Amino acid sequence: MMPRGAALVVEAASGCGAARDALARRYLRPAYRVALSVVGRPADAEDVAQEALLKALGRLETCRSPDRFEAWLTQIVRNQARNWVDARRLRDVPRFPPTDEPADARSAIDRPATRRQLTVALERLTEPQRTVLLLHALGGYSHPEIAASLGVTVVSSRQHLFLARQTLRAFLRGAEDAGPATRIRTSERRARR
Repeated sequence: MMPRGAALVVEAASGCGAARDALARRYLRPAYRVALSVVGRPADAEDVAQEALLKALGRLETCRSPDRFEAWLTQIVRNQARNWVDARRLRDVPRFPPTDEPADARSAIDRPATRRQLTVALERLTEPQRTVLLLHALGGYSHPEIAASLGVTVVSSRQHLFLARQTLRAFLRGAEDAGPATRIRTSERRARR
């Protein structure tokens, strides 16, 4: 028996509009996460994901293995995103722009300073590390799912996540040390002398 996703691909390739809609609903969010890991800006990632999904749905007959549709789609999204970045190199706009949210946000991650630190930290990751981190942390994907989606091994997925977390921790720890608290500790040491 064919898995449900593969059956949808076969149905959609034969011209079933409902199957195409179901594929679009099922794979738009994962496509968005992959695009975001490459282009870095949510609005651009939405555009890239939609364009890539439309391109994939228009070429379903070229998908040789319907049970590997997600990996095939992921590669299309990555290529589309890389082309987008190449075509729209913007030197004056950061890939992960800071937000102008109010300072009284409920959680620490919603505070503009923390969000800026996170976006700068994400810039330090390699593209595969960012992709695996976003799929795992935001998408809730397991390592076998990430491996199947990206066409890598489970070990490679785990390694990318480990290195991404390690890089983020080191950067954020360094950012904390360089923050106002460090300046206060330094001035306290001077006052004790």
